[in-house]
Amino acid sequence: MTSSRFDVVIAGAGLVGAGLAVALARGGVTTALVDTAPAGAEPPCAGADDWDARIYAISPSSIRFLERIGAWRHVRPDRSAACLRMEVHGDAGSTIAFDAWESGVDVLACMVESREIGRAIEAAISGDMPPTRIDDRVRSYVRTPRGLVATLSSGATLETSLLVGADGAASVIRDLAGITIDRHDYDEAGVVANFRITEPHHDTAFQWFRGDGVLAMLPLPGRRASMVWSTPAARARALRELSPEALCDAVAAACGHRLGRMQLLAPAQGFPLSRVIARDIVAPHVALVGDAAHVVHPLAGQGVNLGFGDAESLSGVILGREAVQQPGDDRLLRRYRRHRAEPILAMRLATHGLHQLFARPDLVSRGIRNTGLNLAARAPVIRSLLARHAMG
Repeated sequence: MTSSRFDVVIAGAGLVGAGLAVALARGGVTTALVDTAPAGAEPPCAGADDWDARIYAISPSSIRFLERIGAWRHVRPDRSAACLRMEVHGDAGSTIAFDAWESGVDVLACMVESREIGRAIEAAISGDMPPTRIDDRVRSYVRTPRGLVATLSSGATLETSLLVGADGAASVIRDLAGITIDRHDYDEAGVVANFRITEPHHDTAFQWFRGDGVLAMLPLPGRRASMVWSTPAARARALRELSPEALCDAVAAACGHRLGRMQLLAPAQGFPLSRVIARDIVAPHVALVGDAAHVVHPLAGQGVNLGFGDAESLSGVILGREAVQQPGDDRLLRRYRRHRAEPILAMRLATHGLHQLFARPDLVSRGIRNTGLNLAARAPVIRSLLARHAMG
């Protein structure tokens, strides 16, 4: 069987894994990206109204990372939309709004399709100093004095100093490393769909905390908007079973007709919601990034940004290492763990805490959450802090 050696082997070529691979390869680190499906494997859009149901709110910090790896310039302007303002509505008339100008930034976030980000990263991979692509899967590994040897499904082996698990919420690498997880199933599902709208969104993202979940409407180019409705599983099934016309009516009503009449651009999709947090993000010669390390509730829209933060931090630690250090050096991995501890904990507490607070139907919880929103709305400093936290 063939065997090759790389400084870093990344298992998983999703957005985060592929982004990390580009960052390392451009920094002169010999990198193998192992997966059977590249980040840009999905077919490109067929037309102006063919939009991926998975829309990400890419934060300014993630945009800067994608710029540094040469990917952001490949995102087409007609496939992204700037979010300049955000409105959050409680379930008793409370509201808070913040905008880019008040926060001192150009945009709060840019809304981009998953497949468009994947296509842009794939274009960056095809540039100068690309990582080595291997169409395979990591099946197992054994530790050695120099690092570890990973065995692929084909039987080929890869020697490396560092194996990165970027292989999603059901990470094989995490299991092989013996890293356990804390899991919480919300008994909810996210319903996603894209709409043509008759009223302009004015580059605003909306979020309503309702008795039946959290409804978010994100701006897309032109008079289009993307929905993420996190709601109890039974309600999610009922929404997906509605006719296109009935779903449009239900969503328009839930938005208070803020965006006018709606036309569904593609059938709604759904996915179960859970929180998965790895109890550690490193093991000997192993590091986790993205969903392999953490899956948070989508109400903050920060999942992919948290993953890009992992990629930026890990690549920075590796590229900034001393000449005598290998990428899998224990001191480097501890440094990566320290760098990511606060952002991961903060997002974990924020998303889970907000969900738990707004999921409580009692009058005391309802009073606390709505009073809090109203007080924050009257304090510019607090609004600015919230906006900066939301932007990553």
